[in-house]
Amino acid sequence: MNEADIANGGGAAAGIMLLIWLAILIFFIAVQWKIFTKAGKPGWAAIIPIYNTIVFLEIVGRPIWWIILVFIPLVNLIVSIILLIDFAKSFGKGVGWAILTIFFGFITLPILAFGSSTYQGPAAAQG
Repeated sequence: MNEADIANGGGAAAGIMLLIWLAILIFFIAVQWKIFTKAGKPGWAAIIPIYNTIVFLEIVGRPIWWIILVFIPLVNLIVSIILLIDFAKSFGKGVGWAILTIFFGFITLPILAFGSSTYQGPAAAQG
């Protein structure tokens, strides 16, 4: 085996990894798109950076100025937990679902998107 064969194998592996990464990316864009449409928001907002966070804040009922908190290191950890709890409640789920989403979002979010859960309205706005 010469160096050219080794280099070609590395390129093929990188290409396969890129395809897998793109497939995962497209899947999770579809998940977010479906969640947004379930909440009565435009699905295309899922692909617009920063705007998708604003739409998420609207879905959970938090003020738009909270986007500043999302970008502050360490503060964003606490804010993210609060937002995920609001998010779970907005779709009729409890705090347990939010905790599962923190650790296993790659499982819970597709279930929420493609399952029978319905949007109940913004949880933070309900009190």
